[in-house]
Amino acid sequence: MMNFRTAVTILSLFFLSTLAQAQYTMHKMISVGYTYQNQSFGEVGGKLLFLKNDDVIYRLGGSALMGVADSKFAIMPKLQADVLLNFEKNVDFYHSYYFLVGAEGTNKYIAPKIGVTLFGMLDLTGGYAFPIGDTRLNGKEMKGLNINFTLNIPTVFIHDMFK
Repeated sequence: MMNFRTAVTILSLFFLSTLAQAQYTMHKMISVGYTYQNQSFGEVGGKLLFLKNDDVIYRLGGSALMGVADSKFAIMPKLQADVLLNFEKNVDFYHSYYFLVGAEGTNKYIAPKIGVTLFGMLDLTGGYAFPIGDTRLNGKEMKGLNINFTLNIPTVFIHDMFK
C-alpha cells in the first residue's frame, strides 16, 4: 500500500501542476475548526488559496489536530487539498457558496471529502477516513466517518482590522 509521504507528494504535484498553467492570485488564510474522526479534535493551521477567477478555487493547507484519544492528549499533523467549485455566472456580489471536493491526510489516515463553503471562509465537509496501515492514535483506530467544520480567516482581513 502507498505510504503517507508518497500520497501527499502525488496529491501536491497534481494540484501544483494545475496551478502552473496560468497566473493565479494567492491569498493566505488562518484556519481554526473542529474535526470529528472517531474522536473530537480542535484544529489550528493555515491555508493558501489560489484563484484565477472565482469559478474554480484551489486551496492547500496544513494544520494540527489536537484532542484527547484514550484519555491521553494527542496532536496529529494534517495536510489537505481542496477544490472549490461554483459555475454560476453574472453574480453581482461574488459567489456566496461553493461546492467543495478535496482530501486530507494525517500520519494516521487519508480521507476524501465533499461539502460546501460560504464565501470560501466557512466550511462544512464530510467524508470517510481510511487508515494508513495499522496505525493507531493512543490505541484508537482512526477510520470511519470524518466531519469537519472550519473557519478560514484571510490574513488581509486581520491586517486591515488592526490598522
